[in-house]
Amino acid sequence: MASEEPVTIPALQQMKRAGKKIAGVVAWDYQIAQIAERAGADMIVVGDSVGANLLGHDNPLQVTLDEILVFCKAVRRGTKRMLVSCDIPFGPLQEGLDSVLRAAVRLVKEGGADMLKLDAAAEFPEAVKALTRAGIPVFAQFGLTPQTALKYGIPYSTQSSPGAQATKKMTAKLVEEAKRLEDAGAVALDFTNSGPVAGPAVVSAVKIPVIGGFGGGPWLDGRVRLAQTALGSSAKWLDSKGDTYVNTAKLSLDAFKKLIGDIRAGKQIKG
Repeated sequence: MASEEPVTIPALQQMKRAGKKIAGVVAWDYQIAQIAERAGADMIVVGDSVGANLLGHDNPLQVTLDEILVFCKAVRRGTKRMLVSCDIPFGPLQEGLDSVLRAAVRLVKEGGADMLKLDAAAEFPEAVKALTRAGIPVFAQFGLTPQTALKYGIPYSTQSSPGAQATKKMTAKLVEEAKRLEDAGAVALDFTNSGPVAGPAVVSAVKIPVIGGFGGGPWLDGRVRLAQTALGSSAKWLDSKGDTYVNTAKLSLDAFKKLIGDIRAGKQIKG
């Protein structure tokens, strides 16, 4: 049975100090929030990945503030204990500090978010400072992307095995960025594509939790996994050979076939 004590930002930071791994999921709805909380997750992230995975957008950049607010509210209603983080969607940050502050206030005040994830935060440390001054906790995303790989002189397609000199240069830069984000006031870091060299180096360089979603690993203070991936619930899992914790897409397909078969046969349906 999971603890009923609410998970707070200081609690996450204490988990880092104690060497206890932080466990979270990326999810967007009331029902999954309740299940994840009952399972004992520490945090839930309402990610802009909702656009491509649930709304059918071409990419996460198309998600609007009004759209993500709907999902943040739903997740907030579904949890009493987990810490809720919500992404600030693409747009407000790029428009300037006034815009990102207005968006942040809505996500906290209307959406009920405990902290906000700021993508590409290493490029916008002034925004981290502004949100922190406003009393809004920031989960700062940074790490190796196609753009930053070029900045470090590493071909992104071979990022998993760069040369020793490139790895040293990349690690030093990422440690520097992590420290800058911590100094700016970030309460936690979302380190994408951390890798087994830069990951541990960043973890030991900062006092705040370093959590990995995409491209993370066990060397970080914690991991966040997309609920759809852990559950194998999106349509792509119908034909995927990949390994996950359960394939509910195939189970759902079988259930729908049985339901449709019962209806066509004139039988009483279940449930």
